[in-house]
Amino acid sequence: MATTPTKHDTAGTMGDRAKQAVDTTTDKAKDFAGNVTDKAKDFAGNVADRARDAASTVGRQAENATHAVGSGMESLADTLRDKAPHKGVLGNAASTVASGLESSGHYLQEEGLKGMADDITNLIRRNPLPALLVGVAVGYIIARATTRS
Repeated sequence: MATTPTKHDTAGTMGDRAKQAVDTTTDKAKDFAGNVTDKAKDFAGNVADRARDAASTVGRQAENATHAVGSGMESLADTLRDKAPHKGVLGNAASTVASGLESSGHYLQEEGLKGMADDITNLIRRNPLPALLVGVAVGYIIARATTRS
């Protein structure tokens, strides 16, 4: 014998259905939010990877350019030695300039930008007051040069 549902049973079933609908909607919303969060993380990771790759490429190009400048300076030193007079005051001056170019070019090739930055950092650490004064002087000169009409 079948029993007929009472108002209380129908209300309970409807309440259960409503609760299930809310639970289902909540689960779908959580899944959607999780998917959006995952996609945002993936996108941010891809952007960070691309930025890192671009910075690495720029760094390599700067190092290559520094190496090329150093090589050019050494080549210029050789040319100066070949073409300049070998005796007298001009010969001594040319030899001194050529030696300076050659040693500077060699330094650029060997140390690169990172080595130069390390050397400058060490120089500033050893001589903080003169470095500060040089910084103030350079800032003053730049300010004067940019404010003149």
